[in-house]
Amino acid sequence: MFNVRVYGILINEYKQALVSDEYIRGNYYTKFPGGGLEFGEGTRDCLRREFKEELDLEIEVGDHIYTTDFFQMSAFNPAHQIISIYYFAKALEPIRRPMRAGPFAFDEKELNVYEQTGETETFRLVEWKDFSPDTVTLPIDKVVAALLKQKY
Repeated sequence: MFNVRVYGILINEYKQALVSDEYIRGNYYTKFPGGGLEFGEGTRDCLRREFKEELDLEIEVGDHIYTTDFFQMSAFNPAHQIISIYYFAKALEPIRRPMRAGPFAFDEKELNVYEQTGETETFRLVEWKDFSPDTVTLPIDKVVAALLKQKY
């Protein structure tokens, strides 16, 4: 079975990249904002929905960056193959969600969400000079981070 994921690369005017720090099923992941494509949804619509759900942020979806071109098994379900699609994203309004200073800085509210759902997330901005494939956890995100650093 295929699991299609759509992610946005948001780099602000200060050359900071937005990342999501997530605690899922007892493991920590740093990734780009985004998520799963739902039936009947286009990839750009998916990305706009995910940014609205996760950050309460309206975005403009920009140019396509990358689509997975190698086999990647899901970390959560070995019967699923992951296909990830990446676009540039531009915030159409100020980000109101609190930005964390460091990775995995979950507050009490976010830890309560974890207790109820088995997952929680926070967001932070990473200075471009500090951004690298090592910033993110997932294998496909690492490929995209390397492409971005080479190109920009």
